[in-house]
Amino acid sequence: MTKITTLSAASMLAMGLCASAASAQTVAFLMPDQASTRYEQHDWPGFQAAMAETCADCTLIYQNGNGDVALQQQQFNSVIAQGATVIVLDPVDSAAAAALVEIAHSQDIKVIAYDRPIPDTPADFYVSFDNEGIGYAIAQSLVEKMQADGVPDGAGVLQINGSPTDAAAGLIRDGIDRALDASPYVTLSEFDTPDWAPPRAQEWTASQVTRFGADIMGIVAANDGTGGGAIAALKAAGTDPLPPVTGNDATIAALQLIIAGDQYNTISKPSEIVAAAAAQVAVTLLEGGTPEATSTLYDTPSQLFVPAVVTQANIKELIFDAGIQTPAEICSGEYAEPCAALGIAE
Repeated sequence: MTKITTLSAASMLAMGLCASAASAQTVAFLMPDQASTRYEQHDWPGFQAAMAETCADCTLIYQNGNGDVALQQQQFNSVIAQGATVIVLDPVDSAAAAALVEIAHSQDIKVIAYDRPIPDTPADFYVSFDNEGIGYAIAQSLVEKMQADGVPDGAGVLQINGSPTDAAAGLIRDGIDRALDASPYVTLSEFDTPDWAPPRAQEWTASQVTRFGADIMGIVAANDGTGGGAIAALKAAGTDPLPPVTGNDATIAALQLIIAGDQYNTISKPSEIVAAAAAQVAVTLLEGGTPEATSTLYDTPSQLFVPAVVTQANIKELIFDAGIQTPAEICSGEYAEPCAALGIAE
């Protein structure tokens, strides 16, 4: 359990927050897995920092479900027992999370769905990046790349989706489908990646390389982990040149692959943006207010952020000039020379 003890009076005044209404209350932040480093490195620190500005006396509880539905349910029950009145929930399983929302609401506890929506039972609010928009953006970017490279109409692509238990993955898939269906290209095969696991994406891609070989002219992967798995399979098969492969999350590994020319694109979506929004919503709910929604998804008032597509052409501007990463973090070893060629580092 972590207690936030630092308060910026100026920031609180600017936001018009009433500390007395929200103080000494408990907020839980429950994340889904450790397969991605984002939760410990970005989401949780971002949420902590934002809560320090908005509710210094609030007690925060952080738990990670480690990809285990039963474990996350235990954690959910535990934070209720510890007095949480608002729970920020990024579910391991979006369908199973419906029962958790019902449990919370039966005890007048507010639930903020985070990153992954909960379709079957509306939460009190949903905060995320626009997942369908992400899927459309990465796939449309790939289509435009293939067209610019002169890939003929009717050429084939592979589609690697995220976890079938993640509603956000379904939205990303819907966006990918929308772009590919309107394109002149054909989807050769499609795969839903259990738990977003890169090794599973790599295994599947390897089987498709055996099946389709040089007919694979592009791969739409729903995130950087699955995209990285696909690239590893292509390299292991000796594919040269590599077809363009998409991603999403702007992980360090993906940024290095883009710089090296092995991955075509990713999505820059600093998790701290969504974490800060979730903190603001949490404090508003603690005070008995109504958070401002910009849209509605699955009958849940929502705030969705629109991210940017990153390629070699704009990686310097969107990632390095914006301060999201530094050359020291990305451009060591084998990446020093390609970084210099892109003007990222000397």
